[in-house]
Amino acid sequence: ALILFGAVQISMVLIGYLRGTKLYFIEWAGIAIAFGGLTYLVLPGITAPTLIGFFLMATAGVAWGIYTLSGKGSLNPLADTAFNFLRTVPFAVVLAVIAFGEIELSPKGILLAAISGGVTSGIGYTIWYTALGGLSATEAAVVQLAVPIIAAIGGVVFVSEDFSLRLAVSATLTLGGILMVTLGQQKFLRLEHEAEK
Repeated sequence: ALILFGAVQISMVLIGYLRGTKLYFIEWAGIAIAFGGLTYLVLPGITAPTLIGFFLMATAGVAWGIYTLSGKGSLNPLADTAFNFLRTVPFAVVLAVIAFGEIELSPKGILLAAISGGVTSGIGYTIWYTALGGLSATEAAVVQLAVPIIAAIGGVVFVSEDFSLRLAVSATLTLGGILMVTLGQQKFLRLEHEAEK
């Protein structure tokens, strides 16, 4: 999780910087605090990954960062998401053929995979593409750190997992860091605008 989200953050902030996005100290601090919150959440389960595992997760993170930023200008998020899903079909078919001997198929498994991958993920990506219109690259990068926190809280609400002090501290740090980035950027932009008058 840390490799994936770290790669997402680094790629999106770097691309935003190369495109001219100026980061203020409070935004850097917010990113660090939010990432620290995520680190604290997953800390008990951290183990050193294999080199190939590290490479694959980092590649996935960079790809997600690029995918996110490419969707920022989407005029029709639903159609764009559907088209993106359609373009993955040839890759999925090739992978299925390669792994065919090891695949265990059942009608229930196929149905659940189709709902999870095609329906709920499709809706989630469409909502994300829609939300991106109002976020800078930096805000979009740091807001994604809320995903593991939301998932953990969902586990508490829907499957009766324990609400721990670790989750409370992690959520506070992560959401506080996100708030620092979003409010900090707005404040400094407002101050710059007033200074120009």
